[in-house]
Amino acid sequence: MKKVAFGCVAIVILLVLIVGVGGCGSYNRLVTLSQDTDAKWAQVQNQYQRRLDLIPNLVNTVSGAANFEKSTLTEITAARASVGQVKIDKNQAPTDPAKLAEFERAQSQLSSALSRLLVVVERYPELKANSNFRDLQAELSGTENRIAVERMRFNESVQQYDTAIRKFPTMLWAGVANFHPKPYFQAATGAETPPKVNFDFGKPAAPAKP
Repeated sequence: MKKVAFGCVAIVILLVLIVGVGGCGSYNRLVTLSQDTDAKWAQVQNQYQRRLDLIPNLVNTVSGAANFEKSTLTEITAARASVGQVKIDKNQAPTDPAKLAEFERAQSQLSSALSRLLVVVERYPELKANSNFRDLQAELSGTENRIAVERMRFNESVQQYDTAIRKFPTMLWAGVANFHPKPYFQAATGAETPPKVNFDFGKPAAPAKP
């Protein structure tokens, strides 16, 4: 009987060790995946901040044009300010879908305002010929492309993390260990193509189709 009891205890101890080692491995993997999503989020934030930093110079350059539409400048300035009002951690990926949605709405409003600004510029040849404005446009175009790339990388990282915490048996303890699902950026219609903010200077517009 003693041998049987000893054997049962040994088996239990072995199982506990196996589960413990496996649990530690799963925990460490979730830590790594979570940190990766935070790093990708920080890159997204860096690019959005770069766009915010470009806007004051863009507005100042455009406002120097004679009789430029002030309502357009007011709109873009207000949209930029609304982005700053969204309080979100720049170094930690959000876990609240509503908070990320609020952030996305503010950024989308700013994108729309920028698009309208650059369309209005078409009516001002002196701005299109302004080298400072052209440089800012090129920088803004590059930033929009980088934003799209970093958002894609962030979503890929979140997918790996969310998949890991939903797998069995990790799902049984992930929440207790403070590993919660993280939301994705939601792609709007046409979001797979970055906004076009550069123009073909000097190229005549194509005639309208009848």
